[in-house]
Amino acid sequence: MEPKRYLGLLAGILLAIPALAQEDRSYTFGIVPQQPPSELAKLWTPFLSYLSEKTGYQLVFATSRGIGPFSERLYDGNYDFSYANPYHYTVAHDRSGYEAIAKRKNVSLRGILVVRADSSIADVSELDGQDIGFPSETAFAATLITRAHFNKNNIPVVPQYVNSHNAVYRGVINGRFPAGGGVMRTFNNLPEKERNKLKVFWTSDDYSAHAFMAHPGVPSEVVEKVQQAMVEMANDEVGKRWLKRIRIPAIEAAGDSEWNDIRELNLGEVLDN
Repeated sequence: MEPKRYLGLLAGILLAIPALAQEDRSYTFGIVPQQPPSELAKLWTPFLSYLSEKTGYQLVFATSRGIGPFSERLYDGNYDFSYANPYHYTVAHDRSGYEAIAKRKNVSLRGILVVRADSSIADVSELDGQDIGFPSETAFAATLITRAHFNKNNIPVVPQYVNSHNAVYRGVINGRFPAGGGVMRTFNNLPEKERNKLKVFWTSDDYSAHAFMAHPGVPSEVVEKVQQAMVEMANDEVGKRWLKRIRIPAIEAAGDSEWNDIRELNLGEVLDN
């Protein structure tokens, strides 16, 4: 049964909580806000409750009301544990010493570029100087990976941010943009009538997925227990249920070097442009 006692904590934990909570055996777990905080809490609280029972440490849900504030709090070391996108991890590692401990098993991230189905565009070089639709400035696969490819190949484009993947796709359909960035999951989720008006003409290489990480101030024995409990979740029915709720099939142990592919993208230069 889903524990209710954690749901009662939501009002006090939706904003950032300083790293290394003062109560013994209690640690904050910052989750990147890909949904509104209240929805995110409902998804992730059972996961954290499961880990709390398995480890004997209370893992307390924490997030913020936007990706920008969340990332700054992460970079400042305000979470004991965190789950965030690959770029967030590399910056948090450099600024506050966070270490990756796990990631989604057998999952990688790829960006795509779509054009209208009747478009003659066949190569990214043809987009030189064009307005390109993107869902947001820091969307990892749809924006950062794709813009990094333009930068690497010295193809200047004018990014136009429209707040969602679907808005990008519809902007391309309507002729607002000659091309737009996205990911296959959201492209495949489009209504068939809209999807048939588009085609994917470029797909990026595979890159490391979101990272589970630990603050350097968390005792090593705590980190090891949390890591082990996450890795073992897919081995029992209750654990699999809560993993499915957050759309993660399984978790595997991981280390810092597995995100070197993200560092090689020089995403700081992408964001500065």
